[in-house]
Formats: sequence, C-alpha cells, structure tokens
Amino acid sequence: MNLPIVVGVDGSEPSLRAVDWAADEAALRGEPLRLVHASLWERYEGALLAQELDKPLEEVMALDVVGVARHRAERRQPGLKVTTDVLPEEAEHGLVRESRTALAMVVGSRGRRGITEALLGSVSLTVAGHAHCPVIVLRGSHDNQARAGIHGRIVLGVCGKPAGSAAVRFATEEARLRGVALAAVRAWRRPVHTTTGHPLLVGEPAHLDQREAAEVVEEALRDAPSGLEVERRTVEGNPRDALIAASYDADLLVVGARRRHGHHVLHLGSVTHGLLHHAACPVAVVPEST
Repeated sequence: MNLPIVVGVDGSEPSLRAVDWAADEAALRGEPLRLVHASLWERYEGALLAQELDKPLEEVMALDVVGVARHRAERRQPGLKVTTDVLPEEAEHGLVRESRTALAMVVGSRGRRGITEALLGSVSLTVAGHAHCPVIVLRGSHDNQARAGIHGRIVLGVCGKPAGSAAVRFATEEARLRGVALAAVRAWRRPVHTTTGHPLLVGEPAHLDQREAAEVVEEALRDAPSGLEVERRTVEGNPRDALIAASYDADLLVVGARRRHGHHVLHLGSVTHGLLHHAACPVAVVPEST
C-alpha cells in the first residue's frame, strides 16, 4: 500500500494553502492524499444544519471542514485519490500519530488561533518537532494560494551529516521530480582570532574553514543522482541567516533534524526554529535516523 501525503486542515487560510501544496505534491509523486481534521470539537455556528442532519453540531462542522478541503484538492488535481478523516482529539496528538503511516505531512504556518502571519503556530511547531516523517510547513505566500514553483530551485541546508542522510535523499528526490536545480548550502564562520604575523599566513584560518565547508558539501552530495543540476554554496556567516537568505529564491528549503538521545522528540535547534518562523518559502524538516 502506498503511503499518503497527509495534510492537517482546520478551515483556516493557511491550512487551505497546505491542501493546495499537498495536492500538488501527491500528484507529483503519484501518491494518495489524506486530509485530516483533528479537534476536540470546537463549537461554530450551524445549529440549524446540525438539527436537519440529526447529528451533533460539532461533528457537522468538522465534516464541513474536511469536505471543503476535499473539494479544493480534487478541483486543483483532478483524478487524485483523496481520503478524509475527522479525529476527536487534540490536533497535535492526532497529526503526530498520523505521521507514523505517512510519506510526508503538510501543515500551514498557523491555524485559526494564529496571531500574526510572521509567527509559527503551536500545532505546526509541535508536529515538526515530533513527527515520524518529513513535515513541510507552508512558509511564505500569505494570500491563501499555494503558488506553483517559480524559482526552479530546491535548497538543502547541509549540516555535516554523511552522504545518504534522509534530508539529502528528500531534497534530491524533490529536485529530481520537479526537474529543478538543487542548491546545497553550508555556512562557515571566520575564526575570531586570525594570524596577523607572517604575511603568508594572513587569512589562512578562514581559508581552511571555507575549504572544510566545501568538503562537507561534497561529501553530503556524494550519492546525488547523476544528471541532477547541483549548486554548491559555502557562505560565511550565521547558518540561520544564510538559509533564510537562500529561501528567497527557493521553492522549498530542506533541513534535517535528529531525535534527542533517549526521546521521541526531534532536536529543532535555533537554526531550524529560525527557518520555521522566518523563511520565505515552505520548509521541510526531515527526521534523521540516529
């Protein structure tokens, strides 16, 4: 059985953009789409409709949420296999459990309770930090539309993991399926204290760090598919700032995350947190094997 692309929906604009993006991704991969609404039955208007259908008000409204999402997905990608489900539980718990049997999980940057477009919602952050599959958070494009890829580039944040890591595999597969370039970015920092004595040694520590960063990128891409267009970038500075800058000309930014030792929680460091809150394009957080 093919694993589905799962998207969490709650009727909000960001979740509808997630439906669009997930529908495109499922069609691209030839996989089914699963729309899930998980909630402890928050009350909305609609008592007359519930009375007519002889169903609890909360259930009627939840079914309406997934019904609208399904119609949107099928309209965007005709012929796509779409299933829906309503889970009577907290969204965080329901979506994390769904991730156990998903190829990937797609969520909006925030839900109904979001305060500003700039901040990541608690549900999205929790799912990104606990999921068992890659989680794509829809950053950027706050106009209720998931725009088709316009930059022709997938960006991979290289964090020193060996070739064949889950993040590298996910990024290269996305680039291959889309027929676009892959940009592998590795940031490096100039040493605080550099040699200022002998003229031949001036700048040598920084040169060594830059060369080491380039070697890390080469090792990460060692098993990249032949024929894939690859850009190798080494950037001096903070990794978070370098990847946020790269996100402005990317259709997807991919980073890996390892589980904390002895825990099921992924270690989302300051770099990943910064990307989830401030990237200009969707961000994929890919769990790495320990």
